[in-house]
Amino acid sequence: QVQLVESGGDLVQPGGSLRLSCTASGVVVSRFAMGWYRQAPGKQRELVARIYSSGGTTYTGSVKGRFTISRDNAANTVYLQMNSLKAEDTAVYYCWLAWEKDYWGQGTQVTVSS
Repeated sequence: QVQLVESGGDLVQPGGSLRLSCTASGVVVSRFAMGWYRQAPGKQRELVARIYSSGGTTYTGSVKGRFTISRDNAANTVYLQMNSLKAEDTAVYYCWLAWEKDYWGQGTQVTVSS
């Protein structure tokens, strides 16, 4: 059974940084595409970043140069380093894995506010 558990969400001031973690069980993360999505109140869930089994990455335009997705195969964990945070980054962030179907974590709240 695949499980994704996120952590690291918090309240942070504009310009600050956070690192989100997603630890997987029941699956080897290096074999599959994984990523982070986010959903702000009243908006649709949107892709933030993906990392592929090859190690390649993609980012949505609004986070390029500020966010970095990475993977620790030994820890079976995917990270999202978020720098220069803005108010518009406020959302619930979800970990995602693509295998037989889409798997999702429970979400972690990121709030950027002064």
